[in-house]
Amino acid sequence: MSADPASGPEPGALLELARAAAAAGAAVLAGRNAAELGVSNKGDAGDWVTAFDLAAEKAVRAVLIAARPQDIITGEEGGTVLPDDASGYRWSVDPLDGTTNFIRNIVYYGTSVAVADPEGVWLAGVVHAPALGRSYYASRGHGAWLDENGRQTQLFGPVPGRSGQILATGFNYDAGVRAEQAGGLGSLMEGFADVRRLGSAALDLCLVADGTIDAFGERGLNEHDFAAGALIAEEAGCWVRRPRLTSPLAGGPSDEERLAAWTCAGSLEFSGKFPL
Repeated sequence: MSADPASGPEPGALLELARAAAAAGAAVLAGRNAAELGVSNKGDAGDWVTAFDLAAEKAVRAVLIAARPQDIITGEEGGTVLPDDASGYRWSVDPLDGTTNFIRNIVYYGTSVAVADPEGVWLAGVVHAPALGRSYYASRGHGAWLDENGRQTQLFGPVPGRSGQILATGFNYDAGVRAEQAGGLGSLMEGFADVRRLGSAALDLCLVADGTIDAFGERGLNEHDFAAGALIAEEAGCWVRRPRLTSPLAGGPSDEERLAAWTCAGSLEFSGKFPL
């Protein structure tokens, strides 16, 4: 790898590029047309991909490659692009987080784009949700922000200790794993008033960052599901636990590794709440 992290781009510059790339993907999603979804299944029942996933990732990659052609890109649908003389900076792209919601016209979906330095430190992340009119974004050391229809608001996470706390989580596509998760839901919900399952981990993390949800915990996520949202929650002052998964550059995690790992976020009071 040719890049020296000390002389690399500033997080703010990378954030501007991430915002432009995520906006390009979100613009594709905003053109949703039920007659042109082009739905197919990726293997597990309920694990769908649409023509919009593919088109949105193509749009994201085009913006990134035009600006930084030597950066590595790993994406949910397009795999890994490893240029000759790669810079070491790597973009993690989820063109459509919440595909089932998108298919059924449920508004919780968006494009997620994040970038890490050559040491693997996440520097900038964006989750752009066009049906909500929201773009969540953060760069390391510069806080987390929400752009909602042109209005910018800094995010500071949930209010600690408030009554009626809400947990967000998700479930696996595999029926056996899902049954196991459902069996543990009661103990996981101890201390919470209710639970939400919105269908987009990226947005769940952002809703912790903006204080809508008090905590999020889910196991079995891929890196592209949480890369941007976890940084946004972290920069909002939340406690965040990212799973330590095998890098996409090394082939990515096995199903067993991924299913054993939790992604969590919330105020500090929840740091001991979730299983290790």
